[in-house]
Amino acid sequence: MRAIRSKSNRLCRRRRSREVIVRTRRSYVAVVVMLVCWGATTLRSQGQGGGGQGGNFVAYPQRQPGDPAAIERGKALYGANCVFCHGADTRGGDGGGPNLLRSTMVIEDQKGERLAPVIREGRGGMPPFRFTDAQIADIAEFLHSFPVSSRSGPSAINIVVGDAKKGEAFVAATCARCHTTVALSAFAAKLSDPKMLQQMWLMPGNAGGRGGGAAPIPAPPISVTVTLPSREVVTGELSRVDDFTVSLKQPDGTHRTFRTEGTGIELVIEDPLAAHKQLLRVYTDADIHNVTAYIVSLRTR
Repeated sequence: MRAIRSKSNRLCRRRRSREVIVRTRRSYVAVVVMLVCWGATTLRSQGQGGGGQGGNFVAYPQRQPGDPAAIERGKALYGANCVFCHGADTRGGDGGGPNLLRSTMVIEDQKGERLAPVIREGRGGMPPFRFTDAQIADIAEFLHSFPVSSRSGPSAINIVVGDAKKGEAFVAATCARCHTTVALSAFAAKLSDPKMLQQMWLMPGNAGGRGGGAAPIPAPPISVTVTLPSREVVTGELSRVDDFTVSLKQPDGTHRTFRTEGTGIELVIEDPLAAHKQLLRVYTDADIHNVTAYIVSLRTR
């Protein structure tokens, strides 16, 4: 009898344990279902609140509006140094630069603390930049000014939306000293893709970022003239220059490096694209659209 009663007690305990497990699992499933439904409702309402997009649109929590002055400063720095790789809207350049808008690093960043190491040390094909803490904070403020969502931009965007007449006037006032209409027409005939055409007139030789392949129009080389204390003059194509040394390739292919710090060596560096680089800080979005429209129009003249 004792054996039967013990076995019966064990069976009851097992039955109660199973019931507890089943109830626990049911409660767990109920909680999961509730959370999923709540999340779906929240995301749906956020998507609808973002202009009635719904569907595949997922809105992320947005930041408070930043300092307008800092955003403008960051925009200028970004436009001059980053736009070719990462695109004007930070979603990635035409040549394959990474999308910063969805980057975990950018999303988690607050005031540039996550961006600073990458900007200063470089990553992959990205070179290091010598920005101050304040400049990095301004770039971060600009990046954070974009609303974050999972919606991708249109796969094909028509960028020829500017005023060709205004573009012609801008070129006459700013570019005619170096570029004739005939030369610009020949340039336009080489590039059928308006995006690449815009990229190449902004900065010849830069195809738009990592993975973009070779540029259809190579950049002209930067030349350097080195005058030694003995007054010997060495000229060639600049390979590298920093605060301590300069390296160049001579016309016969020979590579030479000179120490410049404290040696009395004189350097003269001539960059054919110096004017292009200076103008990157001057162009407005309207200027870029207008000049692109003008150069595209030269194909039919």
